[in-house]
Amino acid sequence: MPDVIVVGAGPTGLLLAGDLAAAGIEVTVLERRLEESNLTRAFVVHARTLEQFDARGVTDRLLATGTRVDRFRLFGRVSVDLSPLPSRYPFILVTPQYEVEKALMERARSAGARVLRGAHVQGVQQDAGHVDVSYRDADGTARSLRAAYVVGTDGHHSVVRSSLGLAFPGRSVVRSVMLADVRMTDPPAELLTVDGKEDGFCFVVGFGDGWYRVIARDRRRDLPDDAPVSLEEIAAVARHVFGTDFGMHDPRWMSRFHSDERQAPRYRVGRVFLAGDAAHVHSPAGGLGMNTGLQDAANLGWKLAAAVRGRGDDRLLDSYEAERHPEGRAVLRMSGGLLRAALLRAGPARAVRDAVLPVLFSLPAIGRQVRLRISGIGIRYARPRGAHPLVGTRAPDVTADDGTRLYEALRRGRFVLAAPPGSAPAVPGVTPLDVLGAATAVLVRPDGYVAWAGRTPDGLETALTDWGAAALGPAGARA
Repeated sequence: MPDVIVVGAGPTGLLLAGDLAAAGIEVTVLERRLEESNLTRAFVVHARTLEQFDARGVTDRLLATGTRVDRFRLFGRVSVDLSPLPSRYPFILVTPQYEVEKALMERARSAGARVLRGAHVQGVQQDAGHVDVSYRDADGTARSLRAAYVVGTDGHHSVVRSSLGLAFPGRSVVRSVMLADVRMTDPPAELLTVDGKEDGFCFVVGFGDGWYRVIARDRRRDLPDDAPVSLEEIAAVARHVFGTDFGMHDPRWMSRFHSDERQAPRYRVGRVFLAGDAAHVHSPAGGLGMNTGLQDAANLGWKLAAAVRGRGDDRLLDSYEAERHPEGRAVLRMSGGLLRAALLRAGPARAVRDAVLPVLFSLPAIGRQVRLRISGIGIRYARPRGAHPLVGTRAPDVTADDGTRLYEALRRGRFVLAAPPGSAPAVPGVTPLDVLGAATAVLVRPDGYVAWAGRTPDGLETALTDWGAAALGPAGARA
C-alpha cells in the first residue's frame, strides 16, 4: 500500500510525487493518459518556480530547453523589466510544458515514484485511517488502491474534487480563445508582446527554436471550443491588433478554448487534498496557472512527508490550505485584472489604460511590486503574531562560507539552518549552513520559506516541532 496516491501526472502532480519519493515516502501516481503529452499549452516558467526547480536540481536542464525573457511589453506601451528581480533567475523562461513534465517525470521515477498510466479514476472514499481510490485501468478493469493520503492534481474537471462534493465556484471570463504554434517570416522585435484593440486581443511569444505561440481572440466570433480553427482567422486578429500578422505560416497545431476563473472553497478535506488546476483555474494572462500549481506542490510535499512519518500535528497539514488558498485567490485577481485590461473595448477606456499604465509602471515602488508578484518572488505567507518579521518570507539564495548555496543545500529535501558561523546547534535531520556576516539565524523550510528566525536556541525547538522537522541534538554539537 502506498503512503500517498497522486491523481494526475501533470507538472503539479509530478513535482509533488518527486518530492515525496525523494523523502522516502511510497507514492503512486495515477494518470489517465497512456503516453506523455507533446502539447505546449503552458509555456511560461517564472523566477520563483525556477528557484524551486533549483532546489531540486532540474533548473539547468530546463534552461537549456527554452528562451529567457527579461523584459516584455503590455498593451503596446507598458514595458515590464524583470532584470532587477532579487533572484538568480531575473527573467521568464519560455519552454513547452512537455519539457517541464519530462524533467519532473524523470526525477520522480528516479526517486522511486510509481506511475500507472491508463488509470481512469472513478472516485475516492475515505475514513479516519485511509483513503480508497477506485479506477479503471487501460483494459477497462475495475481496480482499487488504498493509501494514507490522496492528492488530486487532476485538473479543471477533477474527479477527486467532485468526489469530495466540493463546488468549483467562478465563471467563464472569455470564450473562443484560439491557440496556435506557428512559424513566422517577420517575427516581432520583442520576444513577448501582447495588446488588445476594440475587436480582440493577441499575444505572441517565441520559443527560441523558430516556433511562436500565438493566443488570439476575435470578439466578433464567439464559437464553441470544438469549432475548427484556421490560420487565417488567427492571422486576421494579429493584423487587427498589431497591424501585421508577422508572416505566420505552417502551424503545427491549433485549438480553441474558453478561460475560466474558479477556485475550490477548500484545499483539504480530511486525508484528501487538492492542488493545481483541481484547486484553482485562471485566465492565461500572466502565465501564472502552471506556476501556481507548482508552488502548491512545493508547499504540500514536505508537509505530507512529515505527516506520514508521524511528525507535526494536524495544524501542519491545515497550513497547506491556510497558505496556498489566499495565494490562489490573489493569482485569480491578478490574472483577471490583466485579462480585463487587455479586453477593454471602449476607445476612451483603452486610451486611459494606455496613458495611465505606463506612468504607474514607471514608478519604482509600483514597478517593483508588479515584478515581485508576477514572478512569484514576492509570495509571503502569514506569520504568527509576535513572530520574527522574516517568518513566512521567501529565503534568498545566500552562500555559505564553504561556497554552498542555500538552494543547493535544499536539494536534500530537508530543513536548513542558516546561521552565523559556529552558532547553530545540532539538529538531527536539519542541514546546517554557516553564513559569514549573517545577522540572525534562519530556519528555512524545504520549500524555501522561513519557518523561524532569531537567536539560537530561543524558540527554535518549538518551531522544529510545529513544522514537523526534528528535535535539537546535544547542546553545542553540530549535525
